[in-house]
Amino acid sequence: MNTKYIFVTGGVVSGLGKGITAASLGRLLKNRGYKVTIQKFDPYINVDPGTMNPYEHGEVFVTDDGAETDLDLGHYERFIDENLTKNSSVTMGKIYQSVIEKERRGDYLGKTVQVIPHITNEIKERIYGFENTDTDIVITEVGGTVGDIEGVSIIEAIRQVGLEKNKEDVLYIHVTLLPYIFGSNEIKSKPTQHSVKELQSLGIKPDILVCRTEQDIPDTVREKLSLFCNVRKTSVIQNKTADCLYAVPLMLEEEGLAREVCNHLKLDKYIPDNSKWLEMIENIRNIKEENIVNVGIVGKYVKLEDSYLSVIESLYHAGFANNVKVKVKLIDSEKITRENVKEQLENMDAIIVPGGFGDRGIEGMIETIRYVRENKIPFLGICLGMQMTVVEFARNVLGLKDANSEEFNTETQNQVIHIMEEQKNINKKGGTMRLGAYPCVIKNGSLAEKVYNENEISERHRHRFEYNNSYKEMLENAGLKVSGTSPDGLLVEMVEIEEHPYFIACQFHPELKSRPNRPAPLFVNLVRVAKEMSKQ
Repeated sequence: MNTKYIFVTGGVVSGLGKGITAASLGRLLKNRGYKVTIQKFDPYINVDPGTMNPYEHGEVFVTDDGAETDLDLGHYERFIDENLTKNSSVTMGKIYQSVIEKERRGDYLGKTVQVIPHITNEIKERIYGFENTDTDIVITEVGGTVGDIEGVSIIEAIRQVGLEKNKEDVLYIHVTLLPYIFGSNEIKSKPTQHSVKELQSLGIKPDILVCRTEQDIPDTVREKLSLFCNVRKTSVIQNKTADCLYAVPLMLEEEGLAREVCNHLKLDKYIPDNSKWLEMIENIRNIKEENIVNVGIVGKYVKLEDSYLSVIESLYHAGFANNVKVKVKLIDSEKITRENVKEQLENMDAIIVPGGFGDRGIEGMIETIRYVRENKIPFLGICLGMQMTVVEFARNVLGLKDANSEEFNTETQNQVIHIMEEQKNINKKGGTMRLGAYPCVIKNGSLAEKVYNENEISERHRHRFEYNNSYKEMLENAGLKVSGTSPDGLLVEMVEIEEHPYFIACQFHPELKSRPNRPAPLFVNLVRVAKEMSKQ
């Protein structure tokens, strides 16, 4: 079978759920027995989102191979349950960087370097990169909205793919908005018509329209869209807001999205096996409303929920596994003091201190960790959360009042978190980062072993500073046990306190590997203990 290409573009406004549409379609095709991969093209000129403000871009999702990517890759992985790679995340910054490097090396033999063909060829190279693999179907989401000046070269490249490949091997899906006007009590199709017209003016005729709507689309509107947008009526797919994010694939299955895709791409595996996904959704819907666990995320980027998207989703997954609804409250660590910490964390059954960079809000995190440690509240520290756990313990239990991380105070005598000597030799700041999957060996008899039920795991990292081993003996003697390390024992990956219902912190990001059908163990056990304690 030839590799099949599906392109998902967006129109009218951003934030319509192109990523969820692409991810849902990936799940439906996987349930038909196809090997599916998904990639995202982002039009911005940044090389990757690694240096971007979380308030502007949301979280940075990290793949096993260490690529810092757009948060949509998290949706893709959670829906299709496949580990993606750096090839799945492409920005225009990466494209321009690659083209300029080739030009400097003389690869273009002195030719004038232009958007067509050089930039578009570079884009197509990334699209065709899956051809000699076991991938059957490549779904490519184009970031932004059709008409954005930054994205024009991506649209041109995917137009050329339609020209270069067989007609039955390429499919274009356009996700648009059908606004409902309450005054006149009607759904308006004009914004979608304009968006499709814009796409057609760039040389692409969409095969399927996925229409985001709050109301059911009347037949008359479907007919109008079919006529004016030049798509079959059966290819006008309704995408209403679902009661559960993970129910979207089943909703789109009922609407006939996968059927239309199979017809167009001449795919012979027509009948899906959605039974396991259906069973999962039924179980989620059957969770009783009164079964609630309240979890507070104490962080510094709380003004934008997307900054902690994977952590929040992992908590929901843990809720599914424990038959409870997890209610997440984002708590601003900048506002927490020793005087108000009790009030700020009131009614929380469990607390997470997640990752982050920079010293803003750090003291509030430390106060939070002290409070949950002393008051036996279930706690999970992640990345920066683990580092602040070590700082808090060193200050308040060991009595090292100036204990800190080298990231925040280079002058302090007690840098319990520091950059290791080997890293200091790397001058380039970005080069000191530990990115991607690393193995972790778990100590026998520890809480970590009970949680994972394994002695060696692999988890994803995104950090620069490490636990300072010079303080290991002191910290362990005082009760902060090391329960996970790198195989050579040099890098501390997990710490925990035994005399506590659930107090564990990790240097890695367990949220990046959590799936609705395979939730991350650290989250599952946090919610389990919180559920048990809330019933007491």
